[in-house]
Amino acid sequence: MRPEDALRIVIRPYVTERTFDMIEKQNKLVFIVAATADKRAIKAAVETLYDVDVASVKTANTMIGKKAYVRLEPESSATDLASKLGLV
Repeated sequence: MRPEDALRIVIRPYVTERTFDMIEKQNKLVFIVAATADKRAIKAAVETLYDVDVASVKTANTMIGKKAYVRLEPESSATDLASKLGLV
């Protein structure tokens, strides 16, 4: 996937107190994504943009947009990625 296409899918990280717990305990990050994006596209976009290995993706449609709960493989650290993104 090209980085330009990935940027159209992953809009921004979503940060709350609950998502900080997910980063630390479950190796997960939460992103706001395009409403039309499917799980395979989200996985490819996150792997392309952030150079990590994604284990699974779960999505939820909410009032603020479509959220993607992205669990990283054990060799990829969600804490490291969050600090690179300036979330921690």
